[in-house]
Amino acid sequence: MTDQAVTRLWNKDLSVFTVASDPAVRGAIDHRLGWLTAPAAMRAHLDDVTRVAQQVQADGLTSLCLLGMGGSSLCAEVLRQTLSPTATRAHVHVLDTTDERAIRQVSDTLTPATTLFIVASKSGSTIEVTALEAYFRQWVANAGITSPGRHFIAITDPDTSLGAHADAHGYRHTFINPADIGGRFSALSLFGLVPAALMGIDPASLLDSADTMVGACRLDGEDADDNAGVVLGEFMATQAIAGRDKLTLLLPDSMAALGLWVEQLVAESTGKLGTGVLPIVDEPATSDLAEYGSDRAFVLVADLADATAVARRQTLAAAGHPVLHLQSTPAHLGAEFFRWEFATAIAGILLNVNPFDEPNVRDAKSRTQALLSRGESLPVDPPLVERHGVLWRSYRPDGVNRAGGFVAILDYMPQDSGRESAVSRVRAAIRRRTKAATTYGVGPRYLHSTGQFHKGGTNAGLFLLLTAVDATKTPVPGEDYTFSRLKHAQALGDYEALCANGRHVVHMHLADAHADGSQALERMVDAALAR
Repeated sequence: MTDQAVTRLWNKDLSVFTVASDPAVRGAIDHRLGWLTAPAAMRAHLDDVTRVAQQVQADGLTSLCLLGMGGSSLCAEVLRQTLSPTATRAHVHVLDTTDERAIRQVSDTLTPATTLFIVASKSGSTIEVTALEAYFRQWVANAGITSPGRHFIAITDPDTSLGAHADAHGYRHTFINPADIGGRFSALSLFGLVPAALMGIDPASLLDSADTMVGACRLDGEDADDNAGVVLGEFMATQAIAGRDKLTLLLPDSMAALGLWVEQLVAESTGKLGTGVLPIVDEPATSDLAEYGSDRAFVLVADLADATAVARRQTLAAAGHPVLHLQSTPAHLGAEFFRWEFATAIAGILLNVNPFDEPNVRDAKSRTQALLSRGESLPVDPPLVERHGVLWRSYRPDGVNRAGGFVAILDYMPQDSGRESAVSRVRAAIRRRTKAATTYGVGPRYLHSTGQFHKGGTNAGLFLLLTAVDATKTPVPGEDYTFSRLKHAQALGDYEALCANGRHVVHMHLADAHADGSQALERMVDAALAR
């Protein structure tokens, strides 16, 4: 970094962002820098957060279910898997889906009288969160609970429809988050601290951890080489510019959940204007380094005392792959949240993009709404045809760049215990045959994560969209559609958005929502790559 860029960023000097020369972009960035001072600013909210958590416990609400999407839910999932007391994890659910079976599994597990719901939405109008809130509020009321609102807490921005809704329905409490903190940069705001407290995690400890990283990210000038955020941000951006834009994360089991949060933060922030950094997370391990292409850069997160991790770093480096080793442990999770947020802003500066907007996410949302407004029948255009024993359709425009390509599996199938292993087999097979990096996105979650990179980033991907006939018909209260129809509209809307942005897409539709589908998927990959 040059020209005192770090100091300028901390001073919120918008000229550090080249794209801020556009007045509209400048204004958008100006309203999204609150995360820089969140670790200090949130101290004033801790008493309120702790008080509400203690009241919830005293009232016997022993189960917790967070309803959110993207940045409003992924941090809570990281906290649940990484820091929450083991005894409480079975009683904590993070629901970020419109899949009917997943929703029913959660409602069948919970007891209305002892469950608290956190409704988390920055905008206050996210369609998935609104639908889930309506379903579970009706579920609580149908259990005969006289004051259903006492089982709900909202986290949102000032003056949103969710805030007004919470007041009208007697929510236990509404937390108003600062408006200048974007959703994916909100881990160290109320969107992260409130769920932490309700899970039994000390929110002050997260801020304490973050404070150490804040200091490490203030170093500038001659000391900039020791700035933890700059080191990571420069690594991501310079490797991407050099063609190594597949940022492969190697995480210890104890911090594996951090990967999905990093994926959303980095992909959605940088994936636009035909460039970006694509995190590769939860990829099956391999000892054959020949399977990795020259488009890879690796970030290894591990304690420096971990001899296995050190050996892995040395092996990758000897094979010619750039590797950045970050020393960290679960106890430093708050620091990692801030490190990655700061690094992502630095990467945005170097890549000449606005890291705080997500234009293509709005595109997919509007297409979903348009499909839902067409009535009971969802149009599939072009139509599906039978091939290799399944129904499918595809779109491949001219100009898709095969160099540095990747395969993104976009899965709208119901998730179960065998799904993960089946997808892992497919990902490993793709890498073995093609050296291509793979990503795996569960729909509709990925729409709020890698979905931005898919449409706005480098046009080098093959997108495999999986849908299936879903027999369940659970209505969304207050709407004329079911959750299954909403999920299917989201899949079809994303197909349209990918095609509109000139992406190579294959859509496979199965008659059985609970089928494995992995063999058919591999055949589709072979057919698509052969074209």
